[in-house]
This record gives sequence, structure tokens and C-alpha cells, in this order.
Amino acid sequence: MAAGNTYEAIAEQTLGSAAASVTFSSIPGTYTDLVLVCSNLKASVASNSVYVRFNSDTGSNYSYTMLSGNGTNAFSVRGTSLAYNFIGGYDTGVDATDPTTVITSIMNYANTTTNKTTLTRFGVIKTAGSGETQSFVNLWRSTSAINTILIYPYTGTWSTGSVFSLYGIAAA
Repeated sequence: MAAGNTYEAIAEQTLGSAAASVTFSSIPGTYTDLVLVCSNLKASVASNSVYVRFNSDTGSNYSYTMLSGNGTNAFSVRGTSLAYNFIGGYDTGVDATDPTTVITSIMNYANTTTNKTTLTRFGVIKTAGSGETQSFVNLWRSTSAINTILIYPYTGTWSTGSVFSLYGIAAA
């Protein structure tokens, strides 16, 4: 017997004008995992970074490890006790001309007995210069179920045409 749809669309926002942030709220707790996809992502400030917060938590409860490569160099960076989930843009970053894609898997988001882990893939191809690929593992040190996700740039705004999609992964 064939399985049903695995990804179920929860919400999507395509920006008709610049925005300082995008929020998904009232996320139902009926899925096993979530997938956040930011496509055609552009920012008003060059080399911008992508940040995420869960449930409006601005405490020092986030950590990340990033691996990055641009065809010439590879490196890794770690951050701990941060007030945000850093999910892309450390070196090359998001800018106004070269669209970027960010895909973040949020595991066990509705579980209230464990901290939350995310895995992110970030990729940008620059028209001038090299592109960059990054992989992140993030930890949000909270046992709260995730019901709100805020996506914002380090500085400036997300540009018109940026698309933000949130999917739920149905239980198998």
C-alpha cells in the first residue's frame, strides 16, 4: 500500500514588500517534525545572515555548529549561549541580487521532554565571485513545544519576492 503525503503545507508567505521579519504562529503540534524553506531569499543589506527564534525566546538558549565551503576554502564555526538560531550567511551571506535557499529541518518540535535540534542547509551562488554552501546543526535549549517561528536578517529587511514556507512532516 502506498504511503500518503509526507510533507504537508502549513503556511507560506511571499513578500509583496520588504519586511523586517516573517513569523509563523499557531503552529499545530500534530506533526513529527517541521521543515522551514526560505527560497528566493534576498536581503536589503549585502552578506546578511539568517536568524530564527522559537516562541519569542530571546534568552541565551541557542547554540550552533556550522561547516562551510566555497570551492576554495572550507571552515567551521561554533557559537554558544546565543539569543537566536543562526542558520546561514556567515561569510558570503544573503544579498539583494543573488537569491539564496535555506532549508531547515526542526526535529521533535512538539515534544515537551527534550531540547530541540535543527539541521540546516544554506546555499548561495554569487553572480560576482564564488558561491557558498553551509550546513548547520543548532540546539534550542528548551523543552517547550515550538508554536511560533520568527525569521529575520541580521540587519536590514527581507526583500520583495522572498518566499517562506513551513511544512509539517506527517507521522509514518
